[in-house]
Parts: sequence; C-alpha cells; structure tokens
Amino acid sequence: MNASLFLVFQALGPEMIFIFVVILLLFGGKKIPELMRGIGKGIREFQTAKGTIEKELKDGMTEQEQREKDARELKELRERELLRKREESFITRDEK
Repeated sequence: MNASLFLVFQALGPEMIFIFVVILLLFGGKKIPELMRGIGKGIREFQTAKGTIEKELKDGMTEQEQREKDARELKELRERELLRKREESFITRDEK
C-alpha cells in the first residue's frame, strides 16, 4: 500500500495532491462525483467545439487551395488563348 501511495504521489506531484485535498475540503466527499461529472461534461463539450473548429478550418483551407488551383488554371488558359491569337495574327500577316 505504501509503495502504491508513493507512486501516486510521485506521478501526480505534490501540487495535484494539494489541489485534491483542497477540493475535498471545499466540496466534501459527497459532492466530488457530481463535480467530476460536471468537469467531464465541460471537457467533452470543449473537445467537441475544438473538433468542429478544426474541421471548419480544414474545410476552409481546402476551399482556398481549390480557388488558388482554379486561378492558376484560368491564368494558363488565358496565356494559351493569347498565344493562339498571336499565332493566328502572325499567320494571317504572312498570307497577305
């Protein structure tokens, strides 16, 4: 028992043990499960919101990348069209 208590103390650190004792004194043993459920619910809500924000950012980046790709393709098409028109005008001058 002493060895396991030592491992818990070593793993959590004195700060965590102190915080746990303060919580126990403030809320009492009967309120701790309710408090932990509330904390767990808050953490789950935070993680859900975090996941939603990350997904929206990722989708936004994907949309931005697609817009940039479309802009590059449009620029290439315009350059090809300009070259084609120059070739046509060059050919028509040679025919005259």
